[in-house]
Amino acid sequence: MIYCGIDWAERTHDVALVDDTGQLLAKRHITDDATGYKILLELLAEYGDTEEDPIPVAIETSRGLLVAVLRTGTRKVFAINPMAAARYRDRHSVSRKKSDPGDALVLANILRTDMHAHRPLPDDSDLGRAITVLARAQQDSLWNRQQLANQLRSLLREYYPAALAAFTNWTNGLCRPEARELLKTAPTPARAARLTRTQIQAALKRAGRQRGVEAEAERLREAFRADWAHQPPLVEDALGKQMLALLIQLDAACTAADQLAEAVEDAFPQHPDAEILLSFPGLGIQLAARVLAEIGDDRTRFADARGLKAYAGSSPITRASGKKSAITRRWVKNDRLNHAGYLWAFASLRASTGANAHYRRRREQGDWHAAGQRNLFNRMIGQLYHCLQHRRCFDESLAFPASPEATEAAAA
Repeated sequence: MIYCGIDWAERTHDVALVDDTGQLLAKRHITDDATGYKILLELLAEYGDTEEDPIPVAIETSRGLLVAVLRTGTRKVFAINPMAAARYRDRHSVSRKKSDPGDALVLANILRTDMHAHRPLPDDSDLGRAITVLARAQQDSLWNRQQLANQLRSLLREYYPAALAAFTNWTNGLCRPEARELLKTAPTPARAARLTRTQIQAALKRAGRQRGVEAEAERLREAFRADWAHQPPLVEDALGKQMLALLIQLDAACTAADQLAEAVEDAFPQHPDAEILLSFPGLGIQLAARVLAEIGDDRTRFADARGLKAYAGSSPITRASGKKSAITRRWVKNDRLNHAGYLWAFASLRASTGANAHYRRRREQGDWHAAGQRNLFNRMIGQLYHCLQHRRCFDESLAFPASPEATEAAAA
């Protein structure tokens, strides 16, 4: 059997092929373009690569055009963690020497000796991979938006506390279009104090507000005209210009987040697993899309529910040595899926009486809030694995059956 290792870089890649005995059969240095990809495929075909029996490939990334070319057909592509590859390198040399062709050889030997210990890239559908791209991009845009909003809030605290007090009643605060429009209209507290009711109403209407405009304009006018401390005029104007520059970035981040959210809402319902995911309490379109993005739609990716729970970081781990033994939470996990799971468990407390009862029971047994949420997520993601494998929707009575005490109480 032949094994291929590729040390990838931005412009060029090094390729190495070895056989079962570890003998180096061929090595190439290819460019990152169509010509280089053609040379790679021809090299693989020269050493017996066929559509029915493709040569497995090890590479240190799971993304990019090179990986997309390699994943065509039934070929197994193994994304090896760079830290793991560095440990394998130490097995072949104690001098700690390193080279790109040598790294390609190490990757090929990883498959030769330990292919069973590494997981190939999942065989997700094109629609599933597209949802992964959109869901992750939307999540990144929300994080970026919140980071910019925090920067803007810190800046306003330095010279414009009236704006923070005026927007404190609004959900999402500075991210709301009304807040951004008012800050554009009056970038300094001195200009805000001179705004008339008509000007404030016009700004609210430009931002899309339709109800309660007059009452809201009156409240904002009073907040802007209240007594606040001020920076010197020149400093205040300079800070206002800085705020407008930051506001442009926040506007772009809000627009990107909204557009990506719409793209997710269009793509996710088309997936065959959407109905099952949305049947779970606490999962809406955006959050369900994030869960699907991380677990994929390849049903053979995880051998059992325990594997999925470990991947999500919801199941605990045991560290035992000698007489010492400790059960702790996982640190190595899929952070995106773990984050989505925390939101899922939190939202399910109101959407499911069984989930709420399970969480309360864990708290009564001594769990802190985060531990109770993690335990609830661990249970529900196991149920999700079962439902996806058997193509069934969530059933509250089966997921959280009533305890015998509750059944007896209801009968009495």
